[in-house]
Formats: sequence, C-alpha cells, structure tokens
Amino acid sequence: MNTAQQLGYSENTKLLIIHADDAGLSHSQNRATIRCLETGIVNSYSIMVPCPWYYEIAVFAKNNPKFDYGIHLTLTCEWKKYKFGPVLPLSEVPSLVDENGHFYKTREELKKNAKPKHVAKELDAQVQKALKFGLKPTHLDVHMYSVGAHADFFEAYRNLGKTYKLPTMVSGELLSMVGLNPTQIIKPEDLTTEKIHIGNYDLFVAGTLSEYYAKASDNLVPGLNVLLLHSAYDDMEMKGVTTGHPNFGNEWRQIDTDFFTDPKNKLLFDREDIRFVTWRELKSVQR
Repeated sequence: MNTAQQLGYSENTKLLIIHADDAGLSHSQNRATIRCLETGIVNSYSIMVPCPWYYEIAVFAKNNPKFDYGIHLTLTCEWKKYKFGPVLPLSEVPSLVDENGHFYKTREELKKNAKPKHVAKELDAQVQKALKFGLKPTHLDVHMYSVGAHADFFEAYRNLGKTYKLPTMVSGELLSMVGLNPTQIIKPEDLTTEKIHIGNYDLFVAGTLSEYYAKASDNLVPGLNVLLLHSAYDDMEMKGVTTGHPNFGNEWRQIDTDFFTDPKNKLLFDREDIRFVTWRELKSVQR
C-alpha cells in the first residue's frame, strides 16, 4: 500500500509536496521562501535551527501557522566563507565540529569523525530549541541528508521522529545518493517518499533547471512525491554566502525563486491525478 492509499486515495494518485529547504540560512533565503509561500506554489518549508537567521524565520513560522514547516536538521556546513555549528556547547558534542568549532563541510568528514551519541544529542537539541520557542513543526528533514552518512546517524533520525511523533522524510533515492543501501535501512513502518524531484548541477550548467521543473508534473509517480527547491535571491548576501560554490549557489536559488513564484507555473500541476498534500496530513498515517 503506497502513501496515497494510506490517505484514502486510489493507488494511482500522485501526491505532491513542493518543499523549500534551508529557511534560516540567510535573510535573502528567508525573504524568498516567504514570497514562495505567500504568492507562489510552495506548500512546505523547513528551518535550519543552527543558522544565524533562524530567529527571523522562526518568528514568521510562529505567526503564520497555516504554512507547513519542518525542522531542517543540520550537521554539516558546506560553505567556504560562511560558517555555523551546533546549538549545543561544543564541549557536549566535540566530535561534530572541526578545529574552528564549525560543522564539517562534507558528509564524508562527518562520517569519519562524528560519534552517534553526539549526533543524536545535537539533533534532539535542535528540535528542542524550536519547540521551546513555541514552534510546532509538521515534520523533520535533513540538510544535505547528512544522516545518511552512517546507519547509526539515520537510526537517531528515525528515533527522533518517533519521540516527537513527527513524520520524517525517508527516501530510498536520497539514501542511495549519500551511500547507504535503502533495502538495509528502510523499515516497513517508515513513511517513505516514493519519489524525490530535485535539480542537479548538470541541469544548472546547461541552463535547463526551469525546464526540469516544468516537466516535473509529467514525471510524478503514484504515491508521495516531494519536489525540492532552494529559494533565495541572487543578491550580495547570497553571493557572499555561496562564494565559490555554484552548486545550489546564488544564481541557482534565484532560478528556483523565479520559477516557483511565476503564477503560470501553478497550472502545470493543476491535473486530476495530482493532489497537493501537506506533512500535517501525512502525520495521520505515520506508524
């Protein structure tokens, strides 16, 4: 039984969440994400609690509970000149940081250095910080899907969802991408995303990201589809954040913002076999 059937739809129904990652990363990211929610076709976003602009988007989330938002659990920081680290004191999670007290840049470094107990402790602390502020997240997902760096990290993530009774984004595609075998990791009780739709660097270089998004409605599968984007503006702030990192960089994020706020693009997903759903709805079928 796929997710559509669990929600009472036919097995061929294509469920869709259009989801914006990385809210809280910067002021530019927050502004664009809010625009995508209020005037565009994005119906879900997630918040990076350890980032400098977390407070701004947390206030927005608290004041706008009609929008689905999750915690974008964070264990890595990929940027060259823009850094952040754990919400916990470094003395409590020393294996999660480099010599400067920042999260590692890559999943490989995280896997090599991080202790599972520190991963579990920090992930819980990020959720706790959001809850103490008064946020009511609808789900959990992961920056760079870094919990896939090690099976023990993923188990901590799964347990966190159970503890807080929140859906977690579980995807065989993402697990394969980061190096874990989905058949060994995914359990029958997991609420699994049937298909992840996300642009890649080759599409960006070729200038065809928008075309990829435009064709996404034709490539949805029965069950749960999540279309991932990263909305921000190609401004001086994001140029500084993403210096030397064109993959998911400032230009890419402007393309995402433009596409998902263009009114005519909503029509691409206005089809009888597509149903927009929220993580709130999915929570009802979580086991």
